[in-house]
Amino acid sequence: MAAGAGTAAARIAILGAESTGKSTLAQALAARLGTVWVPEYLREFVDTHGRVPREDDQLGIARTQRERERLLLPRARRVLICDTTPLMTAVYSRIYWGRVPDALLALEAAHDYALTFVAGTDVPWVPDGLMRESEAVRQRVHEQLLAVLVQRGIPFVLLTGEQPERIRRVEAHLAAAGMT
Repeated sequence: MAAGAGTAAARIAILGAESTGKSTLAQALAARLGTVWVPEYLREFVDTHGRVPREDDQLGIARTQRERERLLLPRARRVLICDTTPLMTAVYSRIYWGRVPDALLALEAAHDYALTFVAGTDVPWVPDGLMRESEAVRQRVHEQLLAVLVQRGIPFVLLTGEQPERIRRVEAHLAAAGMT
């Protein structure tokens, strides 16, 4: 869905495990494309509450992420870059609690982004306190994410390499889809 005059911008999902460069990529893409991006609400949640989320926080985090997309969409130019989606929140629920509540499953199933990109784990893992546990957890999250995308039949592009290569690949896919 290419955005034009009077048309909503296309929402682009940037997904990935912790410490894969999603936020840096999302911000850089938005700057290059002259549009806005939706930062990951989870990071704000952790900073504000001084703790990682509990199971009963997950649905609120996913809903807040989606609501911020809705609020920023009118300000987007052609594309809205989304640094994570409720689907990632559901992935983390599977990893940490072994289940996903029905309401969060519904948000996961509503993954309706024009394009989905997954940041690869080929960049160095960097600990940053509360949000990042270990390279092993990052790999488990990455594998779970890929499994969910395949299970749900959601097409995605795996982004590997340094940031300039990732940006080039995203831009090529956006151009091919008529979104630039």
